[in-house]
This record gives sequence, structure tokens and C-alpha cells, in this order.
Amino acid sequence: MAAQRPLDLSINLPISFLDDPVAFDYLFRQLPDHPAFEGLILEIDGSEITRDVSAARDFAKQARLRKLAISVDRVGREWSALLQLRDFPFVEIKVEAELVAGCAQDRAKRTLCRHIVSAASQFSARTVAVGIENHADFVTARELGFDLIQGFVFAKPMGVQTFVRTIGRDLQSVV
Repeated sequence: MAAQRPLDLSINLPISFLDDPVAFDYLFRQLPDHPAFEGLILEIDGSEITRDVSAARDFAKQARLRKLAISVDRVGREWSALLQLRDFPFVEIKVEAELVAGCAQDRAKRTLCRHIVSAASQFSARTVAVGIENHADFVTARELGFDLIQGFVFAKPMGVQTFVRTIGRDLQSVV
């Protein structure tokens, strides 16, 4: 049987959530108290982080103590400002489609993505290429060193019931 890798759980939150200690405590109380639960990733929009760096930094430091980690979501044009945050403890950078879509044919996008992947590795953060819609961009994103790939190349967004049916069908074909 194949080894199971841990399941990452992520939710998107606005930066305003970070300023509310009551909301933070409520979220923390909802987390499972079980050894199998390795933590929750909070995806915060990169442009919101650059607008309120001190609040984001303070929250990220508190979150680390409570099995919560920060993913910088929707990294686009502000990517260079985010990479200047040397003491900001994020675990992941999700690079927007505007920077990765079409990277197979666009040398400037490949160079930019290579810089982002390299900088993220210096922070020990993983990188996610978002918006990959074709095989050529998928292969290029993997060659550039992205840790994870997200996009329509795999499937379009679907509801829970459709997902369960699809996974059930795929699992039956493996057995």
C-alpha cells in the first residue's frame, strides 16, 4: 500500500480577521485536539499583507504557537515587496495566474517565477503555481521548481457531491 502524506487544510481569511482577538480565539478553539491534526493553513491575500505588514507579522507569530500557519495568497505584482519581509513567518506562497499562466511560452514569466521560487526556498516556504490550465504550463511550472500546481489542468471547481462521486469513480478504477 502506498504511503499516505499528511493532508493540508487551508482556509482563506481577510486580514481584518487577524485584528480580532475574539475571532482568533474562536478559530483556535475549533481546531481538533488530536495528534493526527498537524495544523491549519490560513491563506491571506498578499496585497492585504503588504497594506498592513505589522498586523500580519504579529498575527503570524502568534499563529505559529497554535498550529496555524500563514500562506501568502494571490501573489501578483506585489511579490517583491512580500519577499522583503525577512521576519514574516509564512509557510507558502501562492503565485497568481497572471504570473504563471503562459509561462511555457513567455521567457519573462519563467524568469520571474524562477526568482519567486528561489526566494521562497530561502524562507523555507513552498510555492504553489495557481491557474495552470494546460499541459505545457504544468510541465514548465514543475521544471521551475514549484512545489504544488493548482488549476483547471486537473479539474474545474466542483461542488462537494460532484467531488465525492468523481473520487469514488476514480478509486473504483484503481482497485
